[in-house]
Amino acid sequence: MKLTFTILLFIFITAIISSDISARPKIKAKITDNTVASLVEGLNSENIGLRSSSAYMIGELQLSSAVIPLLRILHRDENEEMRIAAALALYKIGSPIAIHAVKQSIRFDDSERVSKLCASFYNEYLRNKFTDNEIYMDVAKIALK
Repeated sequence: MKLTFTILLFIFITAIISSDISARPKIKAKITDNTVASLVEGLNSENIGLRSSSAYMIGELQLSSAVIPLLRILHRDENEEMRIAAALALYKIGSPIAIHAVKQSIRFDDSERVSKLCASFYNEYLRNKFTDNEIYMDVAKIALK
């Protein structure tokens, strides 16, 4: 049962990653509770590929309900790759808690590599935030004229 679930999840994730998403219009798909539960369960797998793929998909789908399991990985996992995958997913989710965790990992993670990548994610977040704010300010100025 567990092996079948793992294989089906792997096929699903591989199909999504290998498809040419950029050629299709961006459509917000309905994410079911089963999808979220499957992805969170994938984070708990012993298979590193399944775990990192699950973290990736959680980030792409911006599933804020999976922030807590991602925080556990970011803070406790021994594998650098998994901590990086969790930080990237948290950055993509973009909630205040998620961004704060990425920011804190810059200072407190023992791995220099993880710290540097968390700094990159956080800097990109700030760059996007200020660019968006500048755009909104420009639009507001035009609207007031």
